[in-house]
Amino acid sequence: MFYGIIEFMNKYEKIAQELSISLKQIDVVLSLTAEGATIPFIARYRKDLTGNLDEVVIKSIIDRDKFLTTLEDRKTTVITKIDEQGKLTVELKKAIEAAEKLADVEEIYLPFKEKRRTKATIAREAGLFPLARLILQDVPNIEQQAEGFLSDSFSTVKDALKGAVDILVEALSEDSQLRTYTYNEVRNHSRITSFIKDEELDEKRVFEIYYDFSETIANISGYRILALNRGEKLGVLKVELEHNIDRILDVFHGRFKAKNTYINEIVNQAVKKKVLPAMERRIRTELTEIAEEGAIQLFSDNLRSLLLIAPLKGRVVLGFDPAFRTGAKLAVVDTTGKMLTTQVIYPVPPAKPAQIEQAKKNLSDLIEQYQVEIIAIGNGTASRESEAFVADVLKNHPGVSYVIVNESGASVYSASELARHEFPELSVEKRSAISIARRLQDPLAELVKIDPKSIGVGQYQHDVSQKKLSEGLDFVVDTVVNQVGVNINTASPSLLSHVAGLNKTISENIVTYREQVGMIRSRKQIKEVPRLGAKAFEQAAGFLRVPESDNILDNTGVHPESYQAVEKLFKRLDIQELNQESHDKLRSISISEMADYLDLGQETLKDIIADLLKPGRDLRDSFDAPVLRQDVLELEDLKVGQKLEGVVRNVVDFGAFVDIGIHEDGLVHISHMSNSFVKHPSQVVSVGDLVTVWVKKIDKEKEKVNLSLVAPDESN
Repeated sequence: MFYGIIEFMNKYEKIAQELSISLKQIDVVLSLTAEGATIPFIARYRKDLTGNLDEVVIKSIIDRDKFLTTLEDRKTTVITKIDEQGKLTVELKKAIEAAEKLADVEEIYLPFKEKRRTKATIAREAGLFPLARLILQDVPNIEQQAEGFLSDSFSTVKDALKGAVDILVEALSEDSQLRTYTYNEVRNHSRITSFIKDEELDEKRVFEIYYDFSETIANISGYRILALNRGEKLGVLKVELEHNIDRILDVFHGRFKAKNTYINEIVNQAVKKKVLPAMERRIRTELTEIAEEGAIQLFSDNLRSLLLIAPLKGRVVLGFDPAFRTGAKLAVVDTTGKMLTTQVIYPVPPAKPAQIEQAKKNLSDLIEQYQVEIIAIGNGTASRESEAFVADVLKNHPGVSYVIVNESGASVYSASELARHEFPELSVEKRSAISIARRLQDPLAELVKIDPKSIGVGQYQHDVSQKKLSEGLDFVVDTVVNQVGVNINTASPSLLSHVAGLNKTISENIVTYREQVGMIRSRKQIKEVPRLGAKAFEQAAGFLRVPESDNILDNTGVHPESYQAVEKLFKRLDIQELNQESHDKLRSISISEMADYLDLGQETLKDIIADLLKPGRDLRDSFDAPVLRQDVLELEDLKVGQKLEGVVRNVVDFGAFVDIGIHEDGLVHISHMSNSFVKHPSQVVSVGDLVTVWVKKIDKEKEKVNLSLVAPDESN
C-alpha cells in the first residue's frame, strides 16, 4: 500500500515538473475527468479549481497520466517476472524503476525474457556452456579441448566451437550496458544516409534532394525523416545508417581480456548482426515517432487557424466549383447558407467560344437575380482559369468580389452520407459548390462536416500514425467548436457532435426535436431532448447558444449554474438591461470583492463579465477575414522586389505557402521570414493570416515563386 502511494506521488511529481504546474492542479484535473467532466468544460467552467489551465495543458495532464500509468504497470510486471526467476538484485530493481521509456524497460528485461528456442539455447542444452567459458579464458589448443564436448547435435569440433560462439554472441548482444552505449553512440554520432534506388519511380523528382543525402541523426529534421520514410516505402530511395564501426567494436572488445579468432568472431557477430540492427530499428522508430508528433502538432496548429478564420456573415455567396470538360458547378446560397439555386456552365476551354459567352451571361444573370455579393472559387482543377473568367465577368459588376477558397475535402463531403442526406436531389459536384460557398460564410460550421485529415493543411499527413492524427485533429475541432459556441437552432448534427457532453446520437436527437417541436426557445428547454441527461446538459449547456431566448444569458457563454449569481449581480448593481450604462457599471466593479459577495471564483466572474459586455460575441471576429479580389494576377505580372498582399494557405516545417493570386501558392522559406533567427515558421505566421510579401525569385519554367516577409531594403 505504502509503495503504491509513493509511486502515485512520483507520477504526479513527474507530470508537475514536465508541465510546470502544481500537484494540486493535476489532482483537480484528474478528479474532474474521473467524474465525467470533458476537457472543454474543465477549461472554461472550472478555471478557479484548475488555476486557469487551458485545454492543451489539461489534455497533456490526462495523456501523461495514462502513459506513466502504463509505464509503471509494465515496470511492476517486469520486476515480478525477474524476481520469480530468482535473479532480481537491488541494482536491477533500481534501474528498472528509474527507466523513463517503455523501450528502456524492455532493454533491461531482454536477458531475462522467455525466448523462443535459439541456436544458443540448443548449444546450452547440449552442454557447450563450459566450452564457451574456455574460449573466454583463451586456453591453448581450444580445438583439442572441444573434442570433449561432442554430441549427436554437435558431432564435429567445428560445430561444437560454433555452438559455443553462439552462446557468447547471445550473451554479449544482451548486455544492457553495451546496448545502452551503442544506442547513445548511434543516436549522437551516426549519420542517416539515402541514395537513389529506382529513379523511374520518382517521375516528378519529388525526392531529388534525397538521391544523395547525408545528415547526422542528432540534427536531422522531422520532416526529412518522414520524407525519407516515404521515399523508402515507395521504393525510390535506399535509406541506411552510417556508424563509426571501429569505435563500437573497440568498446565491445573491451569486455574481453583475451583476443583470439573466436572472440573477434563473437564481437563482430554481436555488434553487426544483433546489437546494431536492433538499435537502428529502435532509433528509426523513435525518430519517426518524434517526427510524427511534430507533423501532427503542425497540422493541428494549421487546422485551428483555419477553423478560426473569420466568417463572412450576412452575405449572399455564389459557390464556384471549377472544372475543364465537365463544366463548372455553381450554387447560390442566401445569408444563412440556405441553397437558392444551382447551375452548370462551361466557362473555360475546351468549351467552345459560344459556350463561354453563354457562361458569362448565365453568371451575370445569377449575380443580378440573387444579388450575389461574393463569389467563392474552389482552388482545385481549372481554378485559375476560372478565376480569370470570373474577374472578366465582374468588370460589369463593380460591387461584387471573389475569393479563392481552399476546397480540400469538399469532394469527400459531397460524396458523404451527410451530404446525401442534406441534398438528396443534387449531384456530387453541385453539393461541392454549396460546400465551397458555405466555407466562406462560416468555415467552422462547414469544415466540421469533413474528416479533418482531408482538409490538407499539413505535411506528410498520410505518413504518420492515422490513429494519433485523428485523435489530435479531433481534439482541435472539439476545442475550437466549444471556444466559439454553437447556435443550437441552426447547427448541423456534425457541429453539435463536437460540443462537450454531446455525441452523435444526442446531436441527431436535437435536430429531430427542432424539426418536430420547432425552434428551441431556452437552454432549459434543451433538457427535453431525448437521451440528453443531466450530465450531458451540465457539460454542454454553456457552449450552446439560444439567440431566440428571452433570457439574454442563454446567448452567452455564461453557464446556467451561474445564472443565480448573475441575477444577484444585476440586483447589486441595479442593472435592468445591458446597455452602455450597465457596461460601465460592470467594468468598474472590484473583481475580488464582488466574487466573494457572489460566492464565485474570480476567474469565473471575469468570464461572466466578458460575456455580459459582448453577448453573442464570436471569437473568430478578432481574426483575419478572407482577402476579397476583383482582378486576376498572372505570373508574367510579377517582378522581383514587387510588394504584394497574400493569404497564408499552409505552414510547414521549412516555410509557408502564400496565396498571392497566381496559379501556384508562393513559398516563403523560413530563412526569409525575419531578419532575426526563426526556429519554426509557426512562430511568425498562421494559416489564414493576411501578410505583406515581396517577390524574391521567379521560376517561370516551373511556375514557382519564392517570396519574402522581409522588405528588400530591410534584408541583411
